[in-house]
Amino acid sequence: MSFYAVFGHPIAHSRSPQIHRLFAQQEGRDLVYQAILAPLDDFPGAVRSFLAAGGVGANVTVPFKAQAFAMADQCTTRAQAAHAVNTLFWHEGTLLGDNTDGVGLIRDITQLQGMDLRGKRILLLGAGGAAQGVLTPLWAQHPKSLTVANRTLHNAKVLQDAFPSIDLRISTLGDLDDDYDVVINATSGSLQGIDLPVATSVLGRAEFVYDMMYAPQLTPFLQAARQAGCLKVADGLGMLVAQAAASYALWHGFEPDVAMVVDAVRANMEQA
Repeated sequence: MSFYAVFGHPIAHSRSPQIHRLFAQQEGRDLVYQAILAPLDDFPGAVRSFLAAGGVGANVTVPFKAQAFAMADQCTTRAQAAHAVNTLFWHEGTLLGDNTDGVGLIRDITQLQGMDLRGKRILLLGAGGAAQGVLTPLWAQHPKSLTVANRTLHNAKVLQDAFPSIDLRISTLGDLDDDYDVVINATSGSLQGIDLPVATSVLGRAEFVYDMMYAPQLTPFLQAARQAGCLKVADGLGMLVAQAAASYALWHGFEPDVAMVVDAVRANMEQA
């Protein structure tokens, strides 16, 4: 029997099993999908055990996306662009690595949130793996400009050098003094309760503020944006579901209804 999983550390909080079960219900498929706590010192061993037991597809979350990229026999173009893998697929004796984070973010912003990114001045906060995974898809939307702001300029510069085909501007969080139409938080600050040193004027002048993190209520970052005067904000639940849908489509050839699952998961979060 084939089965599926999400690997992470920690992983107990993951909503991926619920999301994929809802996708399977839409399709009418019997699905076995579990959350696996992979040891920090042996992610490859955990994946090999999973495959040996009949595993076919897996999602990969922090902190293993770079290791998944290194482990894959073959990577899709978007995984190569992101230098990270969040989806593994054991297919015809080959371990395929994909990255659906970027497509998930773009689908949420442009379709579910109705925000056209063409010609927009986009500010991406953070220079870690989450930012790295979405740079190329964001640039493909043809924004007027794309800026990465980070606590340290060094890490932003590393990201800039890693993507020479993108006209990427960089800044520290404290030095932002420009107007941006769209602000995207790619840091984990909302989960850790850390306030980002971003001027409230930057958030207040934005047309749209987005946080890749999600919570039953507005994240602290989105609360700050609302208080600063931004009228349109959204968290990353839609991104989570949309990237999962792209993984599901890769494995099963079925395109789930993302909006329906977002609503169901949101309702479940609010009731918890």
